[in-house]
Amino acid sequence: MARTKEQEQERLRALFAYERGLYSAGALVVVGVDEVGRGPLAGPVSAGACVLDPGVEIPFLNDSKKLSEKRREEVAALLREQARACHVAHVAAEVIDACGIMATLKQAMREAVAGLALDPDVVLLDGRPLKLWPCEHAIVKGDAKIACVAAASVLAKVERDAFMREADHFYPGYGFAHNKGYGTAEHTAAIRHLGLTPLHRRSFCGDFVKSVLF
Repeated sequence: MARTKEQEQERLRALFAYERGLYSAGALVVVGVDEVGRGPLAGPVSAGACVLDPGVEIPFLNDSKKLSEKRREEVAALLREQARACHVAHVAAEVIDACGIMATLKQAMREAVAGLALDPDVVLLDGRPLKLWPCEHAIVKGDAKIACVAAASVLAKVERDAFMREADHFYPGYGFAHNKGYGTAEHTAAIRHLGLTPLHRRSFCGDFVKSVLF
């Protein structure tokens, strides 16, 4: 059931409540961080970082997984216009193969925050603590509860999806434009038939093929 205007306004007020509390307590820069691309067979891990002023209004802001592709694009455009600062970092498949997925996730998050050119007073994360910053707060399902974390998730998802759509032109046949590198039946069949591209995480693809096409 669609929300009424009043329900949506109340949801957005609640989404910003945690940040407002931090700013009221004296924080000057509150950064939300989130990552996408943990599980695909191909493509980078991407992390977003975002700083939102307490009074900013971003209609429909939410966890990226709860938004349609069209709505994510609309929200991301508003975030780029209205966020105090935002940055997305991508870390390539070869780093995942060399270092492992958790180390790569941490690298992407560190690079995303560093790309803001702001010194955070508080860094808010979705999920469990990563101990990357001394001022880190980890909130379970933070991408659905905290505005700046939701914003980071949307920005990272939109930019990674755009990267994979572009990759589809260079490596046709794998369906990157619509599967975004995830292990769909179509994608795994293409790996068996065509081999691996430089975008594939070889450490993730051992069950499908050993050969390299490109």
